[in-house]
Amino acid sequence: MLSISGHKLHAPKGIGVLYVRKGSKYFPYFIGGHQEYGHRAGTENLTSIVALGKACELALENIAYEHTSIAGLRDLLELNLKNKCSDIFINGYDSERLSNTSNISFSHVDSEALLHRLDTYGICASAGSACSSGSSEPSHVLRAMGVPDDAIHGSIRFSLSRYTTVEEVNTVIEILPGIINKLRAGSLVGSVQS
Repeated sequence: MLSISGHKLHAPKGIGVLYVRKGSKYFPYFIGGHQEYGHRAGTENLTSIVALGKACELALENIAYEHTSIAGLRDLLELNLKNKCSDIFINGYDSERLSNTSNISFSHVDSEALLHRLDTYGICASAGSACSSGSSEPSHVLRAMGVPDDAIHGSIRFSLSRYTTVEEVNTVIEILPGIINKLRAGSLVGSVQS
């Protein structure tokens, strides 16, 4: 089986694909109706299905760009932040990984506070994975990767795409180190007083 979330390919949220190899048995989540040969009840969202099909076509057309130029933007972001920020961990840096995703941990910084500050500049990022949103538990994946305890709660993820520009990456490089310094200064003051 293979599942695909449409929004990861610039299709609308809420549409996806489930590929099931012929002969594989599975049970429907919703029962009723004869759609999808009895495997999925309900009316199909045709406009989103068409949009996902087009998004897949465009992804295929841009696959070489996705693996080179976007990886270059990711590397530009990571290398500059590593040079400008101390106590930073680029998670998965030496590993084979997605070209469009950068997960970075900052010691002595709370990721929620960091995201709030980035948002005031119009910079979008995420803390943790979408499937674990709302959980206060540190990521078991980052823990297994050896991210230190004082950095694991300061982990954020940037997702780049073929629509991300060099100017946008440079804006993050320019703004983020100052935010990190201010947040660290605030957390040190708080820890000295308590």
